[in-house]
Amino acid sequence: MQPGCDFTTTLLISTYNKPDYLRQTLLSVARQTVLPDEVVIADDGSTDETRQLIDEIRTLIPIPIQRVWHPDDGFRKCEILNKALAQAAGEYIIQTDGDIILERHFMADHLEMAERGYFVCGSRILLPEEVTRRILDGTQELPRLRDGKIGFWFNGLRIGWLRHYLTKRFGKKAERGIRGCNTAYWKADLVAVNGFNEDITGWGAEDAEMAFRMMHNRVRKKILKMGGIAYHMWHPLSSDDRLQINEAILKTVKNDPDKVRCDNGIDKHLSEL
Repeated sequence: MQPGCDFTTTLLISTYNKPDYLRQTLLSVARQTVLPDEVVIADDGSTDETRQLIDEIRTLIPIPIQRVWHPDDGFRKCEILNKALAQAAGEYIIQTDGDIILERHFMADHLEMAERGYFVCGSRILLPEEVTRRILDGTQELPRLRDGKIGFWFNGLRIGWLRHYLTKRFGKKAERGIRGCNTAYWKADLVAVNGFNEDITGWGAEDAEMAFRMMHNRVRKKILKMGGIAYHMWHPLSSDDRLQINEAILKTVKNDPDKVRCDNGIDKHLSEL
């Protein structure tokens, strides 16, 4: 438990075969003004290069780093997230992806927003390909606000009083408004809805589907603006061949306020511990 915090925290990072990107994510964790109690990496079947990278970075971050891995059998992000969450020790989960560079106040801003009965949705800044390549090859150390695509500059501002003013006012009409690369929730709230829905495979909709079940279970949504800054490094898009199926699952949950728990979720992984 970190000083000034009365609950334990886990930073959850998902990854798949992008060790050069994950390196930048973990280096940004090392620069945080406030560290989580642990880092748990949900690895959806990466090769041994990712394990080697994590072992190397462990020497730079003075907190436990745990890698939860399963064999590569296609895009199974929901399953590996559930397996990682089952082993996470933190009461409060702050979730991001292994292609995100966290601004150094990212953790502090999220902890500032933590409140029982709420989950938190942050934003991201999309970095162009050329900026991403400079960061990956070491010719540029950190991203800057002006590096991001112009339409995302608003997401790179950090203003404390405005952050607090907007948190329960911004995006009230946004039905989805959650991105797995920048979100936070109480582990108990996630377990109550049976975690991520493992019927969702392939890219798309897994974070929004989980969020709707949380809201059906009377967990309210906060929006993190003017803080929690996250830079999303460019990479080729994942296949969206399952998106239509995933969106259909999402639509069913969205339209059924009694749908709180998914059938295929975290419970089986918890029972294995």
